[in-house]
Amino acid sequence: MARGTQHRKRRTQANARVAAAPAKAPKPKRVKHQRWEDQLFFARLRLHAKWVFAFLALVFAGTFVFLGVGSGSTGIGDVLQSLLNGSKSSGSSAASLQKKAQAHPKQAVLWHNLATKLEADGNLDQAVTALKRYTALKPKDSTVIEELASVYLRQAENARQQYIDAQTRTQVLSPTLPSAPASSSDIGKAFSSLVSPIQSALSSVIGTSSSDAYSNYFKYTTLAVAAYKQLASLSPKDATTQLRLAQVAQSAGDTKTAIAAYKSFLKLAPDDSLAPTARKALKQLEKQQASTATGSSTGK
Repeated sequence: MARGTQHRKRRTQANARVAAAPAKAPKPKRVKHQRWEDQLFFARLRLHAKWVFAFLALVFAGTFVFLGVGSGSTGIGDVLQSLLNGSKSSGSSAASLQKKAQAHPKQAVLWHNLATKLEADGNLDQAVTALKRYTALKPKDSTVIEELASVYLRQAENARQQYIDAQTRTQVLSPTLPSAPASSSDIGKAFSSLVSPIQSALSSVIGTSSSDAYSNYFKYTTLAVAAYKQLASLSPKDATTQLRLAQVAQSAGDTKTAIAAYKSFLKLAPDDSLAPTARKALKQLEKQQASTATGSSTGK
């Protein structure tokens, strides 16, 4: 009885669960070390990004073409120059605008378009002609009249610069030597007569250029004064116009007009930030006018 019981105990039951086999631990992944070439920047580009070199080559080639290297042109310089000066592709040329204005001489806007183009091209003399045609048709357009005055002032500034350049060339051709003898002495007179024919001819040309530039400066400033007088007559209560008229008249040597304009400005804007400067200029001009009047009376 006991032996049967032990035999039954050793039997496996039908519904008994079989223990799962223990799972094996995963093998650690082997780290794949990069080759030493991959640690170098250019080697990595060569191995993994060859297209970058192709892209850079295209960029450099495009840059050379864009800049015009080896083509005899300035590349981007030509493009910028055409944009600044106004090429035929981006706008009407001065010749075409002039034809339109001449075909329709009563249309003021055509003359102003022509003047704008000529100013941009630096043809100030022709721009003045076009602006005068416009102001003849639109005599009360203060904006364009002021534009005309500004062109006159640009011409005056160009003439002033030419005068300075001529004076500088004169100094270069005829320098004052520190050890030169006095011009009143016999040696000084002989020394001053030793002038080469070429230097004499150049001095004559430069002297003429200097004289012409000096005359043009006052001519253009006088024309600017006339334009600002026209503006002042259109807007007599405009203090800024009166001040500008005074300054331009002072530059042109028109003392009477400058004094009257400074007085008008100070009357219209006595508390303006530029009023102290205007008072100082007015005082100097009145003193100069009085001195000139005294000299004239003494001369008589």
